[in-house]
Amino acid sequence: MNHTQVQTQKLSIISFTEQGILLSMHMAKILEQEVVLKVRLYTKCSACSNENPYPCLKYVREAVSGWAGEQMRAKNALLFIGACGIAVRAIAPFLTDKLQDVPVLVMDEGGRYVIPVLSGHVGGANGLAGQIAAKTGAQPVITTATDIRHRFAVDLFARRNGLFILNQEGIVRVSSKVLAGEEITISIEPLQGIKMGQSRIASVGGTAFAGSKTACLPAGVRLVPYPPDGFADVVVTSANQAFAASVLLKPQEYAVGIGCKRGKSASEISGFIAKKLAALGISVTQVFALASISQKAEEQGIVAWCQTHRIPFWTYTARQLQEEEGDFTESAFVRAQVGVGNVCERAALRACGEGGTLIAPKDTKNGMAIAVAKREWKVCFEE
Repeated sequence: MNHTQVQTQKLSIISFTEQGILLSMHMAKILEQEVVLKVRLYTKCSACSNENPYPCLKYVREAVSGWAGEQMRAKNALLFIGACGIAVRAIAPFLTDKLQDVPVLVMDEGGRYVIPVLSGHVGGANGLAGQIAAKTGAQPVITTATDIRHRFAVDLFARRNGLFILNQEGIVRVSSKVLAGEEITISIEPLQGIKMGQSRIASVGGTAFAGSKTACLPAGVRLVPYPPDGFADVVVTSANQAFAASVLLKPQEYAVGIGCKRGKSASEISGFIAKKLAALGISVTQVFALASISQKAEEQGIVAWCQTHRIPFWTYTARQLQEEEGDFTESAFVRAQVGVGNVCERAALRACGEGGTLIAPKDTKNGMAIAVAKREWKVCFEE
């Protein structure tokens, strides 16, 4: 997909010693350039309490727990450069659940080890630890059992495929079976593509075909027809109905295209999006991206909404949007301002890629415009 992803994911790094400060500045440079994160630096080092010689970071005067709570409420990922105990005590009062908790990592001030301590799969802390390790030479310390044993992890599978977990309590049941060496069954809504490694397996009537084999499925995983005849460990479906399953996964099928006048607040944008989604019967958890024109990449109200909901913000140039084919609601004023006569409809469809369908055309309110498109979805099994 040819788009620019705005850096809505923010990482806050806090250090406690002068050595930690130097490492945090080095980390910020690497992560912003290589991993595409917005990094903010903080320190509790006493040497910076009176006169801070490092303008790139902020001295934290409040208790570390107060700082951590503020960062977690803002949905920022956290990296503590210091002892694990400091991090654990700081974040403990603000933990909610594994689908909502932000990624939290710890790194020693020597830069030798990087440890994901919270939200390893769903929040992506394990993946971020791997990226940091690859760029710095640190050793990632991964403690997640399924990762250590290289077994199928349903929450990681969901994250990689843009699937929302409806019943998170079932994750433990599925993982327990996997780790015990028991087979788990997965039923996937038909007529979707299932990609395994380099081969594509078509799912027709709930039965997967790849020549004559499904051997590239993860070990201990078996596909069963859809809808399942009785119980299935995991069901992947866009249908709004109940299934006998430990884990029910719903695809994030919708892209919201948006345009607005400069300076619209996050509350205005949030209210407008919420009203439109409610009218369509779509949950925000079914949205995979917010999309707009590149001139809106720094629009704070939009960026804040995406950060709050952990939804990517994709932007496109006027030329890219102009390439979209379709019958769009054009505006001469918008064209004069940004070079294309419609932003929201074109951006929503562009985000969906081939096969996308506009399900809600342009709607306007108080200097904001919104449209919603639906994409074709597929799942991929990765080793």
